[in-house]
Amino acid sequence: MSFFALAQIIISLILIVLIILQERSGGASGIFGAGEGGFYQTRRGLEKVMFIATIILVVAFAALSLLNLVQ
Repeated sequence: MSFFALAQIIISLILIVLIILQERSGGASGIFGAGEGGFYQTRRGLEKVMFIATIILVVAFAALSLLNLVQ
């Protein structure tokens, strides 16, 4: 198993955990778009760190996928 494949597996597991931990809305009504009226809530603290980390890891995952194709 190459380094890129192992790194891709590790990043995918971290991404799964981060995405599960991020709570978009409270309850099942948010799933169907009938949320709490549409107010905007800013991300602060740990929530902001998790959001930025998710974006960075998605970019890294995509880059590793391309590198695996080329290799």
